[in-house]
Amino acid sequence: MSKDLAGKVAIVTGGSDGIGKATATLLAKRGATVAICARRAEVLEAARAEIAEHGTVEAHILDVSDEAAFTALVEDVAQRHGRLDMMVNNAMSVHYAPLTELTMEHWRKDFAVNAEAVFTGTKAAMKIMMKQGGGSIVNIASTTAIRSAPYMASYSASKAALVQFSSCAAMEGGPANVRVNVIVPGQVMTPATAFWATKAPETAARTEAAIPMLRGGQPDELAEPIVFLLSDAASYITGVALPVDGGKAAQLYMPS
Repeated sequence: MSKDLAGKVAIVTGGSDGIGKATATLLAKRGATVAICARRAEVLEAARAEIAEHGTVEAHILDVSDEAAFTALVEDVAQRHGRLDMMVNNAMSVHYAPLTELTMEHWRKDFAVNAEAVFTGTKAAMKIMMKQGGGSIVNIASTTAIRSAPYMASYSASKAALVQFSSCAAMEGGPANVRVNVIVPGQVMTPATAFWATKAPETAARTEAAIPMLRGGQPDELAEPIVFLLSDAASYITGVALPVDGGKAAQLYMPS
């Protein structure tokens, strides 16, 4: 595999499993120095050890909803390595509940992680990237940001906010060669998806059956487009919300 990202430094939040771990692994394989962060120490260390087999990685325990801690981490990584080239805001929070049972605590938690933390990470990274002459940020949304889903009001609304925020950030970062793009995953077979399937198995089955490719995606299938958008191969792409969903975004009808 090409080491075309050698010398580059990346941060991936929610890097202990799923899309985040797959992305960090691919970045490491391609030569980047990768800092992953997540809340669960044991899972984080297991991910670090696995990724280390492919390249240079460091792990940090972090709750991205802690603005001061998140900002400090971004600044510390950039200072120790002399630069920050790539940022992936992937950490997520989701509460599955009917609207009549959804609490304000649930609502605020999903917004704190899915929208406010993306603001924190993007802002901190953009400050550094603007000073060094460029960089690339990829924020991870969800098809629920553009297609309504029952029992996911706080998650869907927070991911929609992420998409619009990222578009604004791209407009401001453009003159300084800081690109900001969004990946919009459909159903991806991650631990979070498995948990959701146990909560709403019928909905999960219908969701998969309605995907034009008739299956959910794998984390590696998300990592490739994420790393593409991070890389210089996408040097003239910014402000894009790219669906990676097996054709769901292009679908004009729901099959019976």
